Amino acid sequence: MRTIVVTGASSGVGLAAATELAAQGDQVVVVGRDPGRLRAATAAVRAAATGPEPGEFRADFESLDEVRRLADRLLETYPAIDVLANNAGGMLGAYRKTVDGFEATLAGNHLSPFLLTHLLRERLRGGRVVNTASRRHQPDGLDPDDLAGDPASWGGWRAYAASKAANILFTAEAARRWPDVLSVAFHPGVVRTNFGVGPVTRFFYRAAPFLTTPQKAGALLAWLATASAAELRNGAYYVGREVTAPDRRLADPALASRLWETSAKAVGI
Repeated sequence: MRTIVVTGASSGVGLAAATELAAQGDQVVVVGRDPGRLRAATAAVRAAATGPEPGEFRADFESLDEVRRLADRLLETYPAIDVLANNAGGMLGAYRKTVDGFEATLAGNHLSPFLLTHLLRERLRGGRVVNTASRRHQPDGLDPDDLAGDPASWGGWRAYAASKAANILFTAEAARRWPDVLSVAFHPGVVRTNFGVGPVTRFFYRAAPFLTTPQKAGALLAWLATASAAELRNGAYYVGREVTAPDRRLADPALASRLWETSAKAVGI
């Protein structure tokens, strides 16, 4: 039996993955932000579970202090953590700076998962980290030396794409620095969820006929979390079950290392 922490598990891909993993008998830990949706998600995971009672933890990833408290509670509760699925994330409709002073999209989608992974790092030794990225990744808006961003040049999609590029860079650099932890990133597909902001974007992600179901995307996350290590490539980016080259600019180890160093300084580790 594995202990698997899934962030962003209140709905969509995270909930689908948590439900599938619980049905397989794993100890699933459900992490979400909204208390009501978190309770409902935990109930759904509990109904599917064939193993232990699922864990339930609330944290808002726009606050680094909440991430630190989450890590403390996880370390107190689980003597072993086999998999951390960094799935929490989203896109904003307007520029916002977090209480910690960072652009909120990058904070929630990259800095908080980066911090949580570091805080759980020793518990994850011999395990793995699965980072939910996106085919929409683009490093154009990513400046490792400016994590607060510029409100004048900010755009929702640009900030989101930059944060997903950061996920891929983090995965590759983690594989280089932590060879005893298997790290992978993946594109879940264009998933039918409540993703996005504004009525047009939200309608698209609910109604477009070619969208991937949360169940299919969740199954991919579950496979990456549980497949044998021999089946996976450390540091790789997956589209479906295939290793895929991301934007060529993300193959630069110097950029990945620089982002790691400035992220570590930003979150205080």
